[in-house]
Amino acid sequence: MTSQRTRNRLIKRITDLGIKNQEVLRVMSLVPRHLFMDAALASRSYENTSLPIGYGQTISQPYIVARMTELLLAGDDNQLGNVLEVGTGSGYQAAVLGGLVKSLDTVERILPLHRNAQTLLYDLGYRNIYSHYADGTWGWEKRAPYDAIIVTAAPDKIPSSLIEQLKVGGRMVIPVGKNNADQVLQLVIRTSENDHTVENHESVVFVPFLQKTN
Repeated sequence: MTSQRTRNRLIKRITDLGIKNQEVLRVMSLVPRHLFMDAALASRSYENTSLPIGYGQTISQPYIVARMTELLLAGDDNQLGNVLEVGTGSGYQAAVLGGLVKSLDTVERILPLHRNAQTLLYDLGYRNIYSHYADGTWGWEKRAPYDAIIVTAAPDKIPSSLIEQLKVGGRMVIPVGKNNADQVLQLVIRTSENDHTVENHESVVFVPFLQKTN
């Protein structure tokens, strides 16, 4: 259930759902998703569904990972340089991004998830991913501004602190909404020092954006 053939079936499934970026599809075909969840769920690793990873969190549906990554990359023909992920979770989205961008900072508010993901990503050979235990609302200002930001939990509204950490021309992909029924995936583009645009995309379901816990 964790073979390359099984992974390829998943890639065909998300391609059929409309994912077109070939680099995103290539990288996702190589990432061992089964390692980013409990062994008891390994047989479901390559289903196109979200699955629990403990602490009230989930590993995102592969289509949504692909869609968010595709939106993030759409504005740049070249490899993105400096990228921030808010909400490391299992580390799966970070692993996908790690194969596509030059440098990734990823922050996680739940300490055991941060430690587990940091260890796994290092063991898998990623040396361009820098994991931080931090409240995502603050982003990671030490390395800002970023070419792009991806957020994997849903705030009620877009945090201004994250917009401020985008370069002018930078892109942020973020789910926004007060509850599951109202969440929408948004693409934010910082157009100037004092302004930005927002595009609405599909409806999504993400865990809420919360404060850091030990």
